[in-house]
Amino acid sequence: MRIGRRGILAVGAMLGAFLSMQAWDGRLTGAVQSDVLVPASSMGCESPLLTNTYADLTLRSTYFEAGTRLEFLQYPLPGFENDFRGWGLPHLHLTGRYGKVELTVGDVYDQFGSGLILRTYESRPLGIDNALRGGRLVVEPLPGVALKVLGGAQRRYWQHNKGYVLGGDVSLSIDSWISSMSAHDSQLTLGFSGVNKHEPATGAPTMLCTETDGEGFPQLNLYTLHVPENVQAGDMRAQFRHGGWNVLAEYALKSHDPSADNGWVYRHGHAMLLSTSWSKTGMSALVQVKRSEDMAFRSHRNMVGLSSFINHLPAFTMQHTYALAALYPYATQYAPGEWAFQTELAYTLPKGSRLGGRYGTALALHASHIRSLRSQQVNESTAQQMMGTAGEPTAFWPGDKVYYQDINVQLSKRINRGTKINLMYMNQLYDKTIVEGEGGMIHSHIFVAEGRFTLAGSMVLRGEGQYLHTRQDQGDWWYALAELSLKNAWMLSVSDMYNPQGKDHFARAGVTWTGGSHRVQAAYGRTRAGFNCAGGVCRYVPESKGWSLSYNYVF
Repeated sequence: MRIGRRGILAVGAMLGAFLSMQAWDGRLTGAVQSDVLVPASSMGCESPLLTNTYADLTLRSTYFEAGTRLEFLQYPLPGFENDFRGWGLPHLHLTGRYGKVELTVGDVYDQFGSGLILRTYESRPLGIDNALRGGRLVVEPLPGVALKVLGGAQRRYWQHNKGYVLGGDVSLSIDSWISSMSAHDSQLTLGFSGVNKHEPATGAPTMLCTETDGEGFPQLNLYTLHVPENVQAGDMRAQFRHGGWNVLAEYALKSHDPSADNGWVYRHGHAMLLSTSWSKTGMSALVQVKRSEDMAFRSHRNMVGLSSFINHLPAFTMQHTYALAALYPYATQYAPGEWAFQTELAYTLPKGSRLGGRYGTALALHASHIRSLRSQQVNESTAQQMMGTAGEPTAFWPGDKVYYQDINVQLSKRINRGTKINLMYMNQLYDKTIVEGEGGMIHSHIFVAEGRFTLAGSMVLRGEGQYLHTRQDQGDWWYALAELSLKNAWMLSVSDMYNPQGKDHFARAGVTWTGGSHRVQAAYGRTRAGFNCAGGVCRYVPESKGWSLSYNYVF
């Protein structure tokens, strides 16, 4: 919801009064982020300059906090045109704290457990801000007990959905009551959460049904689906830590929630998660398993894409930073669901050993594997037949269809005091049809070599060479990057991503300056169209070319 001129003045007066009252104990913090693109051609844009600009301002004291954010996206960057255009103050909050009680009114971000039934957060690169406009109360009535209650209407771009979300969470630290656990470096936390979404029973589709009349003749009748105004979800979890061990088990259940995500079928949603990690000096291991079924939980039943999610399902895939390794990123399949497996092993060969060398050698093996649920394949005609029913029964164990697989091995080694190298090989399966709608299965092999060299003084040169081989989609890709850092303030970079099959170059050159709380980056080049992903959430970004400028300031 935009806040007009009067609202801005009211907010300014409120913050000014707050600052004057708390001047003896208050502090002002904030941040400015502005990303600008000057396209090489008009690209059909209304303005020769496109920008996503944000300014956050927070006033804090011992007992109170007040914050707001200005967003200017009147002429937004490519990929943000349809929904984000506008400007205003979409975020306001006022928090009071006293002892073990905290009360917030305004826009609230929070998460219950792993987020399986509730996670509200902001991610600007993905275009996500699903804050709840309402309130939150946090209380610690007893040692080891934390209670949380919140509710509000969820933000959807510049508006708020009609659905109202109300939730509660309790967290119990068992080790705080059992002294022997603390004495043996053990911690046990139990958590229980509940969320209710209340949404007016509107927006449901209609369907034609063939029936017979009293004389046995067929006739067509038009019915509108009856959708529940209230959808409940519950979550319970247990986390145990001892020494280097950390084990988390979590289960979530959602009542039937017919929506555009699941084809308007009436069945319960389920999600289970098990994560186990272990570490000691020079070694670590991680194993994770997740099964989810029909867990798309939105405050607007007709929405698709990234908007209006109340919850978040972690992807259990590696978040790659190398350009070609991130070329085919995976997006979590909320409906009908998925099985996801992830494991990661890391070991450092000791310094001075035959294989470790003078500085030691770090090895890491990572594997992600995601499959469908075991159920009958559903096409468009059968989906129409299942609308308004309980849907197809689903077996517990994984199905036959692979959605995504990533197996990679990495080596990191310091050659001498000024030289360090990283090597990676990655084998990837990516079902482009599942994630993007079409394209079939893509099988790729990715090779990465990175070197970091300390030159004279504080001058550092970093280089990357990457190669992706596949016989599907657009074929092979090459990528090269050179980055020169000067005196910890300046950085010069040049890169090129090349597709031999299409004879396409995506070259960029830029300069970055960092000084104190300021960071400025300017670049010119061409950016490939693709998906920007984080945590299994992906947003499509179209191709662009031109000058880009980024400015960040924190105070």
